Amino acid sequence: MSALLTPAAAADALADALRAGHDPETDPPRTALPVPGGELLLMPAASGAYAGVKIAGVAPANPGLGLPRITGSYLLLDGPTLRPLALLDGAALTALRTPAVSALALRYLAPGGPPLRLVLFGSGPQAYGHLEAVLAVRELSRAIVVARDPVGAEKLAAHARTLGVSARTGTPADVAGADLVICCTTARTPLFDGRLVPAGAVVVAVGSHEPEARETDTALVRRAAVYVESRAAALREAGDLLVPESEGAIGPGHITGTLADLVAGRMPTAGRPSCPQLFKSVGMAWEDLAVAVAMYRATGATGRSSVT
Repeated sequence: MSALLTPAAAADALADALRAGHDPETDPPRTALPVPGGELLLMPAASGAYAGVKIAGVAPANPGLGLPRITGSYLLLDGPTLRPLALLDGAALTALRTPAVSALALRYLAPGGPPLRLVLFGSGPQAYGHLEAVLAVRELSRAIVVARDPVGAEKLAAHARTLGVSARTGTPADVAGADLVICCTTARTPLFDGRLVPAGAVVVAVGSHEPEARETDTALVRRAAVYVESRAAALREAGDLLVPESEGAIGPGHITGTLADLVAGRMPTAGRPSCPQLFKSVGMAWEDLAVAVAMYRATGATGRSSVT
C-alpha cells in the first residue's frame, strides 16, 4: 500500500477530510467482540461520495506463530448506492493510517525547529511505520529504540541507520533527553516515568484503545497539554486518560484540543512551553475511510477493484 500512498499523502487525505467539514465526534463507536482468538473489531464510516467498513481481528498469540497480530479487510463502498468498489487489506491500511494520523498531529505540535531527538517504543510494524512517517514531517538528529525484544529493537535501529538517522537501542530512562517520544506497543501499563519527559517535548501514544490499557502514566498526563482525535472517542476508549481520571488526577475537561481543532487553526499549536504535549490516538473509522478513498483514487480505479 505504501507504493500507492506515502505517509505524507495519507496525512494530507486526513487533513482534507477535516477541512471538508467531517466532525469526528459524530463517528459511531467501535464495536468490539471478544472471541476465542482475541477480539473482532467493526468500524464503519460514511462521508459524502463514499462509505466503508473495516473488520479487523486482534490476535495476541499470532506473533508467536509467525503471524500478524492485526488481521482484517476493508470494504470500500460507493456512498449513494452502497455498491462495493474495492476490497483492501485491513492490516496494511491500519499500518499506514495510524502513522499518518500521528504525522498530521506532529505537523501542528512540532511544526519546526532543530532536528528532533526521538525515543521510539516498540519494534513492530507500527514502529517502522511511525519512523517513516516522522521522517516525512521532521528531521531527526537521533533515534533511540526501546522494545521488549532486544533483537527487534536492534533491527529497527539498524533500519533507521539505513535511512540516514543516527540510531541505537536504549532504555525507558532515555525519555529524559527526548524532544519526541512515540509509543506504539501492546503494553497495558505505562512504559516510562512521565516525570522525566522534558517540558516542551511531544509524546505520541497510539498503542491502545481500551479503557484499562495505557502506555503513558498519570504523572505525564497530569502535566501535559493533551490532544486527541475526538473527545468522545478518547473518553470512551483511551485508558491513558481514563485511568488518571478514575484516580481523580484529572477531569474530562483536561483535554486541550482535538486534531480537528489543530487543522482548523482554532487554537495555538506551539503548546505551553512549560509542559509536554501529549497526542493520544485510539484510531477511528473516519480515518480508515479517508485513507482508503485516497488509495482507491491513487489506483485510478473507476469500478470494483482489490488493493493489497
